[in-house]
Amino acid sequence: MNAASAELPPSARLSWRRLAPVALATFGFLIAACSSSSSSSSSTTAPGSPTTQPADPYAAADLKAPAGALTGAGSTFDQPFFTKAFYAFNQVDSGVAVNYASIGSGGGIAQFQANTVNFGASDVPMSALDISKATAGQVLQVPVALGGVTLSYNLPGVSTGLKLSAAVLANIYLGTVKTWNDASIKSLNPGVTLPSQPINVVYRSDGSGTTYIFTDYLANVSPAWKSGPGTGKSISWPAGVGEKGNEGVAGFIKQTPYTIGYVELAYAMQNTFTTADIQNAAGQFVAPSLAGVAADASQKPNVTPVDFSIVNEPGATSYPISGYSWALVYQLQKTTTTGTSLVKVLDWLTHAGQQQAQTLDYVPLPQNIQDLARQTLLQVTGPDGKTVLLTTS
Repeated sequence: MNAASAELPPSARLSWRRLAPVALATFGFLIAACSSSSSSSSSTTAPGSPTTQPADPYAAADLKAPAGALTGAGSTFDQPFFTKAFYAFNQVDSGVAVNYASIGSGGGIAQFQANTVNFGASDVPMSALDISKATAGQVLQVPVALGGVTLSYNLPGVSTGLKLSAAVLANIYLGTVKTWNDASIKSLNPGVTLPSQPINVVYRSDGSGTTYIFTDYLANVSPAWKSGPGTGKSISWPAGVGEKGNEGVAGFIKQTPYTIGYVELAYAMQNTFTTADIQNAAGQFVAPSLAGVAADASQKPNVTPVDFSIVNEPGATSYPISGYSWALVYQLQKTTTTGTSLVKVLDWLTHAGQQQAQTLDYVPLPQNIQDLARQTLLQVTGPDGKTVLLTTS
């Protein structure tokens, strides 16, 4: 079986579709040993680019990672993708065991800073202050996933088509738009019968990269939000109730009528949530979709760990609440064996492993972002500080 066709066992396949608030708080996969494959594969192409790519010289070498155990922690945004991708890696390769705890970006950064995991994962790169607290040397940040953040809602009687502008959305979360039939919502939705019920607002209670992407968007479109709650993985919310993880917010929306909350696109699409169309920078109302996220990302092709925001980019088809997720690794690895396994797994994840992304409602990384990931991994060295661990052999 190859990576593109690998299927999860039924128990694992169901795990991210059950959205009880605690169902996915911590999720790990131990990858058992299996036979190696020497077949090479071409790198994933960017949306709209030619399907033929030159042979990837690293592809076969990635499938020869030394056997061993790797641990990671962080983003719940990444968890569905990581689950299937690490399982798919098992089908084509090695004795590498990957145990990933889906605890939120803030928790992942904290565990990475303490050097208690081999890699962290966050939907916002570590800041200079975050990096200053890292205990094991120079930090490298690798783009691993691209997705969107939906505004999902549970509104009896309104199953499709709700439109929200940037200003109205900001005011809902500021607590100044309090009911579903507020005049500002009605004006955007002529012909839709909106109830007079109060809007139940839900947000992430844990330190979250998804929160960062959403609040970055709000700060970009609303001066009141920028000068008030601001942008961050954790903020002081003016209104609503908090739930832990994408799965916690999603579960609350599903169970509570008249609720709105922000949920990562993969969770919303896999569970057929009702989502709002959001007005983008071009003034168009755009439903969250893979194509809309790809269109948004294409407006800013060159991102770095210090210039990474792609929210509210121009373009008539851009979905404005989009962002990359990042793996966090130390440049200097404690052992050559573990470090080699880590860079090969992450190189596979950001290249051949992107075949798994679209099957789980993520956008495959554009080719230039895959190139950035590899350039970053080529900086990782063994304990001597000289030996580069990502090789073509």
